Amino acid sequence: MAQPYSDDLRCRILKAYAGGGVSLGELAERFQVSLPYVKKIRRQLLRTGRMERPPERRHGPPRRITPAITVQLREWVRGSPDLTLVELQRKVRQNCRVQTSLSGIWWALQEMGLRLKKNRSTPRSKTRPKPGGVGRRGGSR
Repeated sequence: MAQPYSDDLRCRILKAYAGGGVSLGELAERFQVSLPYVKKIRRQLLRTGRMERPPERRHGPPRRITPAITVQLREWVRGSPDLTLVELQRKVRQNCRVQTSLSGIWWALQEMGLRLKKNRSTPRSKTRPKPGGVGRRGGSR
């Protein structure tokens, strides 16, 4: 993946333009960058007043599961590790007054390094697989 140009390069280009007597096209050639890039950083300077690259913003809606809710989730899972995502979602809604999705709960648990229960609640099948063809279809097509 391509890396952004350094703030040092941005500042040198913009200072050279502020010095006067040189066009944006000439600056692009001198610093070996594209003309649209030079136009873009000039627009950003005019809009923000800063030569440095603007800080990147997170895309999408803000997270509803705050660090305080994360701590509470960890305590609930420690207290009873067999809670389901739906039960955890219900607890968050009732105790923290936050409406969140099941996937939001799941991601929070993943970030904490907690995993879902591995064993199934249904009994194992009593029929044994046929020898030699475990997981494969028999016959030809």
